[in-house]
This record gives sequence, C-alpha cells and structure tokens, in this order.
Amino acid sequence: MTTSGSAVSDDDGRLAYQLDKAHVLHSWSAQGSFDPLVIRSAQGCEVEAGDGTRYLDFSSQLVNVNIGHQHPRVVAAIAEQAQLLTTVAPSHAVLPRGLAARAILAHAPASCSKVFFTNGGADANENAIRMARQVTGRDKVLSAYRSYHGNTGAAIVATGDWRRVPNEFARGHVHFFGPYLYRSEFWASTPEQECERALQHLERVLVSEGASSVAAVLLETIVGTGGVLVPPPGYLAGVRAIADRYDVVLILDEVMAGFGRAGSWFAFDQHDVAPDLITFAKGVNSGYVPAGGVIISEQIASFFDDRVFPGGLTYSGHPLAMASIVASIAAMEDEKVIENAARIGADLLAPGLAELAERHPVIGEVRGVGVFWALELVTDRETREPVPAAVMGAVKRELMARGLLPFLADNRIHVVPPCIVTDAQVETALGIYDEALTAVEAGR
Repeated sequence: MTTSGSAVSDDDGRLAYQLDKAHVLHSWSAQGSFDPLVIRSAQGCEVEAGDGTRYLDFSSQLVNVNIGHQHPRVVAAIAEQAQLLTTVAPSHAVLPRGLAARAILAHAPASCSKVFFTNGGADANENAIRMARQVTGRDKVLSAYRSYHGNTGAAIVATGDWRRVPNEFARGHVHFFGPYLYRSEFWASTPEQECERALQHLERVLVSEGASSVAAVLLETIVGTGGVLVPPPGYLAGVRAIADRYDVVLILDEVMAGFGRAGSWFAFDQHDVAPDLITFAKGVNSGYVPAGGVIISEQIASFFDDRVFPGGLTYSGHPLAMASIVASIAAMEDEKVIENAARIGADLLAPGLAELAERHPVIGEVRGVGVFWALELVTDRETREPVPAAVMGAVKRELMARGLLPFLADNRIHVVPPCIVTDAQVETALGIYDEALTAVEAGR
C-alpha cells in the first residue's frame, strides 16, 4: 500500500464520502452498512483513493476497463468530439457513429452487417431479445441459471442468479443449467461428459417448452460474474447446432467477455462459432462514456428493411461514446492490447495462479483465459464446500491492505486486470494474492 500527493485534497475525499452517504442510493446494497471506497483519480492499472492510497486495480472496476484508466488517445478523442458536437438525435447520421459501427464490424463475423447502439450491456440484451422475438414471432427466451445479463426488464429476468428473483416481472423466460464441471449438475467427470450432457439437457428443456414457442437462446460466451465459466470444447458449437435445428436465434452476450478480456476480440472467436446476435458494452470503450450495442447478422438486419424496428433510445449512438469507441479500438489494434491479454493469460496468469493453488488448500479450482480468471475458494477440497462470507470479507481486507483492489463474487476471487497489465504488475499481484491467502488461512 503506497500513498502519493495529488492535486485533489484529502478534504475533497472526505466531502465525496459524506455526500455519497447522504444522497446516493447504491445498487445491490443495503444502504446503511454500505461503505464506499472514494476514488479520486486513476491511471493505467492503478487507482488513487480519496486518502491518497494507490491500489493496483485487479477488478477493472466492473470488469470493463480493458484499455486501462485514462488512456490518452481515448480521452483526447472524447475532448475533440465534445468541441465539435456533444449530442445529436439518433435519427441523424453523424460520422463518429458510422466509424464506430465499421470498427466494431471489422472484428465481428462476416455474417454480421449492422450495429444497434445502446447505453450499456443491459439494454443491449434487452434489444437483442426484442429483435429475436420480432424476427421469429415467438416469445420464450432460454438462458442459463448461472448468468447475469443486466438490470432492465427482460435482461434481469433472463439473468439466472439471485438478482432475478425480486425482479421477475417480464414474461417468457425459461432457465437451464450450463456446463460447470467443478460443480456439475450432470454427474459428469470429464469435460467431454459435461459438454455432452449439458447439451442434451438444453435440448430437452427447449423441446419440453415447445420449440415452436422459443425465440432465442441467450448465453454469456464465458459466464462472468457467475464464476468465469469457460465453456468446454464443443459446447458453443453444440448450442449453435441446436439453435439451427429448431430455427431459434442464438444470442451471445459478450458484454464482459468481449474486446480483449478473453485474449481475443470476442470470446466466441476461440470456439469457431458465429452467433446471430452479439451483445457488447464494457470493453468496447472501457466505459469512458456509457455505450453498448447489438451486432446484428445480415439475415436479421434485413428483416427490418421493410418493417419498423420497435425500439429506440434517446442516446443511441451518442457522439461522445462513439468517438471513444473509435479511439479505443484503434488503440487496441495499434498497441496490440488483445495480444497482450492473451500472452499475459497464457504465460503469467495460468502458471502463476496454478502455483498459488498448489500452495493454498483454500483454492479449490483455478479457471480462466486471457485476463479473465477465477479462484474458487473452498473450506475443503474433497467436499468442495464454498468458504463462508466472513472468509471472503477477510480476503478482501487482506488484499486491500496490501494495495490491491479486488473483484470478489460469492466464494471466488476474480482475477480481472486491464488488458494492458504488465508482467511486473502481474507478478506484484500474484505476490499479494499469496500473502493475503496465507494470512487468511492462518487466521481460520
């Protein structure tokens, strides 16, 4: 943990905390006990707290700051666009929107021809679901129990985790279990068994629901907040085959996994699969300005040539967001950011986290790819019982005390640094994880 001077005073940090506690309602939290960390500046892979403490950001905030904090090319592009045109109605054509769509489509499957821009990942999934229902004339959407797709009407009900339950007001949503060999729902003992049985389960659910009533299968390519669950070889291809067999739209949610997080432009690039609709946000511009969207296959896009698409957003394709996307993708291309994420994952995180697991019995499983990893913590490796919340609280305190800002979910540490992370920063983080886990294990 280090401190440094800043143009922002400690008084500003205290004021930020006081105003936040007095006037801001935070998501997914009981407000009375919520204790926010004040962040007053950031650069690259580090953030500075309100008291001047600097942290290595291995959360990427909400796993979205793929290009790192305050990338100069992206900041400059936003400022330049702000001088020219800050906002415009989505019905008008503006150059940055067209450039952003072209830049995104350059990395999408050849079957895709258009982009519908949204304000983030939730409304991207919302509109992808709408498109699937319009094109098929059907209602039901199948999605996984271990998933998160956003906090709007249909997206939250498509979500499988606990956040769905208090928000189930949308119709036509059915859930199924995806592959997760470490905690298999299918009594599988190999990746091949898990894949085969998960696909059989999905097809059984689809047929049992009435295939002619199913509009889409919606999947996170790699389950993110639900555990960094990388699909076994053949699974996504199998889902694609099932969707084709029953004339169902395949939507792949790349909001968290896309634009470098998995070490490729899209996570599905590693599985030789082309979805019908791709939802994105987060990494497309690292959240510098809110933006998301749906990448649309030509077959679905052409459906709306002579039919009105019944959806829209006031800030769809907002000029500042579009400028940030153009600059971010250009910087990723020029600076080999995607390649860095792949190398870091293969050469440093994969072996480094495996070594941690050898030293720490509390780590039940290590899994991931690129800069998208999870350590699943258990009380016993034989029973695989998850560690309790108190242990995770201790893990967070130990990590932050050593200068690392973590991303924790349930009984997992998600190791998710920006795609620009350096070798030295990874080595520092691995040392911090080691020390923190040693301290927690000693205190249990």
